[in-house]
Amino acid sequence: MLGITERLGRMLRREALGLVGLLALTVLAFGLASPQFLTKANFDSIAFQLPELGLLTLAMLAPIISGGINLAIIATANLSGLTLAWILNMNGGPQAGVLAFVAGVGAASAVGGASGAAMGATIAYFGANPILASLAMMIFLNGLGVFLTRGGDISGFPEFMRAFGHGEFLGVPAPMILFVVAAIVWHFLLARTRHGFSVAMIGSNAAASEYSGIPVKRSLTLVYALSGVMCALGGIVMLTRFNSVRVGEGEALLLVTVLACFLGGVDPFGGFGRVAPVFVSLLILQILSSGLNLLGANQHLATAVWGLFLIAVMVLRSVWDRRFLQVLFAGRLEVTRGGQGEDKGKEAASFQLEEKHE
Repeated sequence: MLGITERLGRMLRREALGLVGLLALTVLAFGLASPQFLTKANFDSIAFQLPELGLLTLAMLAPIISGGINLAIIATANLSGLTLAWILNMNGGPQAGVLAFVAGVGAASAVGGASGAAMGATIAYFGANPILASLAMMIFLNGLGVFLTRGGDISGFPEFMRAFGHGEFLGVPAPMILFVVAAIVWHFLLARTRHGFSVAMIGSNAAASEYSGIPVKRSLTLVYALSGVMCALGGIVMLTRFNSVRVGEGEALLLVTVLACFLGGVDPFGGFGRVAPVFVSLLILQILSSGLNLLGANQHLATAVWGLFLIAVMVLRSVWDRRFLQVLFAGRLEVTRGGQGEDKGKEAASFQLEEKHE
């Protein structure tokens, strides 16, 4: 059993190293293709753009590990942003103070968490399919947002909010700092807590988890509630970046978050996923988009390339899984043969002792 565990650990490390290698290869290729790529201005641009996608991908990650999915991440982010914008406008708009901003952030997080909790409870307590439940929540939140804004956008916010979307601290963009902190917290939550263990077990086998005493319904509700809070954080970053908010903002990022999760080695059927490989996969996708942009490629081409990436990832994952199973079963066979050899050795030694005794 120990040999199998060691093999599994080595293969997981290889997967992470493979992503780092792909990241290095992507940087090298675009660095050779465009002289503007390896510049501080380009890396600053990547660091400002990545957090929006990154925070939404973290919101998608936990539900997938639990064996579900959250298709309402964009709608939740936008409605949370609308909540913050509404509170700021109620307190003077461009003249709103810091206290109004803090209250708005709290209200936006509460809206995101409540939306996620309602969706999670529907899945956990009523047995709703995660795809259908999150799709229904997405339609509801989009419709509610259009009704409240009458299809328009809300803009005109305090000047100090620009520091959160466009400012830097020690040369590092503020949104990137926020994303890195969120990723560390998410890693700790999923890898170092009882809740994270429960999420992985539920994703592997929900029925067995319930029989083993894991509070499946409560854990699933919490998974989607926390996913909603992370969506709200993404919506707040989007608002500070664009100085406006509207329903439908960032809809193209939905499938990219799924792609980032799968590229990062997350099991699409649940049960396994880590934050660090997903973080590297996000860097790869953002660098790919920025590199194509510097080469003058149309943004739609970048979307098409992301789609091809998803197909390639599925093919490579299938090949990888087959190779993994071969190595795993080979390890089991070696362990079994080793055990049989030890048993035969013990039997032979016992027989020799009996002969001497006679």
